[in-house]
Amino acid sequence: MTATISTTYEQDAKCVCSFLSEYASLLFSCGATCIRLEKNVSRIAVKMGMKTDIAIMPRHIHLMVTDPACGDTFTSVTTIRPHPVSYEIITRLSRLSWEIADGDKSLDDARDYFQKIADTPPANPDAVLTLASLANAAFCRLFGGDAIAMLTVFIATFAGFYLKQVMTKRKIDIRLTVVACSFVSAVLASADSLFNLGTTPGIAIGTSVLYLVPGIVFINSFCDMLDGHYICAISRFFDATILTCCLSAGLCAGMMLMRTGMF
Repeated sequence: MTATISTTYEQDAKCVCSFLSEYASLLFSCGATCIRLEKNVSRIAVKMGMKTDIAIMPRHIHLMVTDPACGDTFTSVTTIRPHPVSYEIITRLSRLSWEIADGDKSLDDARDYFQKIADTPPANPDAVLTLASLANAAFCRLFGGDAIAMLTVFIATFAGFYLKQVMTKRKIDIRLTVVACSFVSAVLASADSLFNLGTTPGIAIGTSVLYLVPGIVFINSFCDMLDGHYICAISRFFDATILTCCLSAGLCAGMMLMRTGMF
């Protein structure tokens, strides 16, 4: 973080800039779009009597806060740290911006509440694992899979998602994680075809890896593009495309190993 220029009311601008940079970084890393980030930061800054200029980059956020009363300025460059997508944190951060704008929270109160949000523990991994497996089985049914295919997809997703949780916890590269998880899920889902258990083996294999599709990243990329944040849009699009290619590589490798054929 770097700082520039300040004299009389430096501490005020500095505190606001420091808070907003941390706020923006967490909001972006949790999966918020650029337009939401800009609106929330601007909403808070206006209430605190400051003007802001913000440049959102794929890995950094450049923020300049100016006190119009005296012209003092403080600038920060904050690194965006990896963080799992969390709609709960995004919602709570957005609510915090409105509470500040409505005058319900001072800067000190906002800092304390922000820290509580940042320290929010992740959702119960066992519950997430089970619900993700059930959701993927439901997708299988949605695409026309029979009961056997749904059961196969549930087991394949359960095993693949559990592997994803383990590899993520050990901080293994996300691309390697996606390849490994899609491979495991594809191999297990191939049991439907290998042992002639059901009538829709192709659907079982195809839907067994849907939990790995980076849909949120694709959607955010499209939203950023519509709002004119082309650098972030392109970055997010390529990130999602690379993960999709890794997913496809693991899926094809699993199908080739089990000799289920390409469909």
